[in-house]
Amino acid sequence: MEAGPVLLPVETGIANGAKSNELLISCARAITLKLANQREAAAPHSPVLIQGAEPFTLASAGPIADPALDLHAPMKGPFLARAIDWQTEAEAALELARLAGILPAFMVGPVDAGEAQPVAASDLGEWADTSRLTIATRAKLPVTASDDAQIIAFRSADDTREHVALIIGEQNSDKTPLVRLHSECLTGDILGSLKCDCGPQLDAALAAMADETSKDSWGVLLYMRQEGRGIGLVNKMRAYRLQDQGFDTVDANQRLGLPDEARDFGTAARMLELLGVGEVRLMTNNLRKVTALENAGVKITERVPHELPANPHNARYLATKRDRSGHLLK
Repeated sequence: MEAGPVLLPVETGIANGAKSNELLISCARAITLKLANQREAAAPHSPVLIQGAEPFTLASAGPIADPALDLHAPMKGPFLARAIDWQTEAEAALELARLAGILPAFMVGPVDAGEAQPVAASDLGEWADTSRLTIATRAKLPVTASDDAQIIAFRSADDTREHVALIIGEQNSDKTPLVRLHSECLTGDILGSLKCDCGPQLDAALAAMADETSKDSWGVLLYMRQEGRGIGLVNKMRAYRLQDQGFDTVDANQRLGLPDEARDFGTAARMLELLGVGEVRLMTNNLRKVTALENAGVKITERVPHELPANPHNARYLATKRDRSGHLLK
């Protein structure tokens, strides 16, 4: 990192001979390890620098980084939280780990770790710059909900994730479209998982947009490539494993040292801008989406509730969204 030490992600699977006297983790993970009392007024996802009684190896750092291991492998404490004089770089490192879909844990200044790759904290700005997102191509795509549909693909030179929009019906500037922001969910959208409501939400949204065409209106589905609310597929699977142990979705993410909500709704606003859509009827129960789009300049004329019945496998998940994440019932 720029002006900071060399950092080696614990989740690398390489440089097995690497050793380090310090680890960088998130405060959320430090809370799990009972280290948060050594830091006053720490924010949940601020970086924490810890030093162990013995040098860390990748093997000994693994249980500190991964909650799937911490109950099965003894951790050689005690650990001491130390001050960080490269705070900006430390924060950037944790955010880059999230974007890469790996655990936010790094060996600091490791020896025998191989050649370092320069990365600057300012590199994060490239990810946040939604103006670089452009329309790559578009085509007609008849779907089950409606045979009058068009798919538009979006791409940025700085991001390998390719987002898409599905327009149902004929785009009409005289009508405010029904819009749904749907974040990618492999398990729910493709495999039919009962642990969440993503698949049924997607189907219901497309059906509602198809119904708009009978009213001489139209709809837009924005399909965002941000699996697991922005933490990535592998980390979502790790959170599922913690849920199997009894943790809810919020606590599972925090035990991983990750945010419970890390999606980028600014990209959705940019997609709407490229489509020429300035105002929407937004189908959501999540007020964060409403606020994010409004802050990005999108006018929301109506919030359309989007609730589906629970099943025995996702009832707790839906209750957690309501009680801890602020989602509305209607």
